[in-house]
Amino acid sequence: MHPTRQTVIGPAGKSSWRSRKRWTSTDLSLIAVFAALIAALAILPGIPIGVLGVPITLQTLGVMLAGLVLGPTRGFAAVGLYLVAGLAGLPVFSGFRSGFGVLAGPSAGYLIAFPFAALLAGFLAVLILRRARFRWFGLFLAGLTASLLTVHPLGIAGLVINGGLDMKAAVLADAIFLPGDIVKNILAAGIALSVHRAFPRLLGAARPPAAVASS
Repeated sequence: MHPTRQTVIGPAGKSSWRSRKRWTSTDLSLIAVFAALIAALAILPGIPIGVLGVPITLQTLGVMLAGLVLGPTRGFAAVGLYLVAGLAGLPVFSGFRSGFGVLAGPSAGYLIAFPFAALLAGFLAVLILRRARFRWFGLFLAGLTASLLTVHPLGIAGLVINGGLDMKAAVLADAIFLPGDIVKNILAAGIALSVHRAFPRLLGAARPPAAVASS
């Protein structure tokens, strides 16, 4: 799962460090598992709110877990796989919906934002987990930051474009989701930290470039 690393001897006899990364079968399995997790959380009964009926669901929890646990690229891939499956016709979106028609609905902005939220959360998680202190709080901030910078802005855009709301009404409609997002990111941070404690090399912790290493 971790990058393959090699030590290369240059013409002057000095070593230069070169890393080569590729996904293994374990990586692909993790991507598939997290895509399935997001689908399972999405099809649990949601709570429609607001005039447009955009539901509160648990799929954002799965999105943030994908980023915080798998890191940026695999997290992005897991959420992307989930979206591709839904757009291809599998009923994995909220309310057992599927197909490209969801992109014409008021929740389209939220769906489009999900892979980028996982990407940003995963990037921040990698930085945070390199430090030994306050990792739970750091992971919580990583998830919340990713949500505030991607999910909510694109969600608001979808409410304006597809839902026909003006900007003020869209911002107010989106604000209803903030308390739930905070709770879900608290849960995601706790779960992700437990996973990384059990599997400390899940994000490919750096190894000293003293010898050839692969896994």
